[in-house]
Amino acid sequence: MRKFEAKTLPEVYKLALLEMNCSILELEIEVLQRPSKGLLGLGSKNAIIVAKKIVKDEKAKKSVEVVEDPPLPIEVEEMIKEHEHVPHDHLVKKIEEDLKTLFAKSCFSIDVIEVDVFDQNAFIFLDGEDAALLIGKEGYRYNALSYMIFNWIYSKYDLFLKLEIASFLTSQEQMVEGLLKPIIAKVEAEGRARTRVFDGILVQIALEKLRDYFPNKYIAAKTNQNGEKYIIINDFLSNSNE
Repeated sequence: MRKFEAKTLPEVYKLALLEMNCSILELEIEVLQRPSKGLLGLGSKNAIIVAKKIVKDEKAKKSVEVVEDPPLPIEVEEMIKEHEHVPHDHLVKKIEEDLKTLFAKSCFSIDVIEVDVFDQNAFIFLDGEDAALLIGKEGYRYNALSYMIFNWIYSKYDLFLKLEIASFLTSQEQMVEGLLKPIIAKVEAEGRARTRVFDGILVQIALEKLRDYFPNKYIAAKTNQNGEKYIIINDFLSNSNE
């Protein structure tokens, strides 16, 4: 795998295609970091991807393996950007109003809805009498709600989502931190590792924490034959390799 970085996703895709001298259909690509303009120019981030040219044997193998969804084509990424920029205060108020309308029509009693937007993320906090019901057993209802709100937030405002219901997300992050301690120790000792299987939101939490801890490592979520998610941590190949 080779690592590429540019200001936007279209630019970083084009950079990979030019340097590896092939079409996008011949590349296996994973987006490690989506670009962000930050707040008033502060905290901006470039787009970062890793790419590998697919050889014939790998193409045949991929046809029978369970694999993750392919990256979005450049044209689709550009279409996502069609929404107009919305001022921060108005955006926060609009998201809060939409969420209040949603829960007013639901059977759940949620009386605290707070929203903030920073660094291309919408931070949403919910609490109330039915917070535990909204989370559900083992977080299954939380996962469904998070998925639904993310699709709405991302398609309409091009924002990612951090959803907290009561203290559920905080407790999950603390649990994941404990599970990752032996993995981090193994990576520091051997340079690579593979995690246990993670469910739902735990996959994304583990990815974010590992990428923060090992910014110079290749870290990706993979799917096994049972449809379960796990994470691998490895070194990037040198630029002389594909």
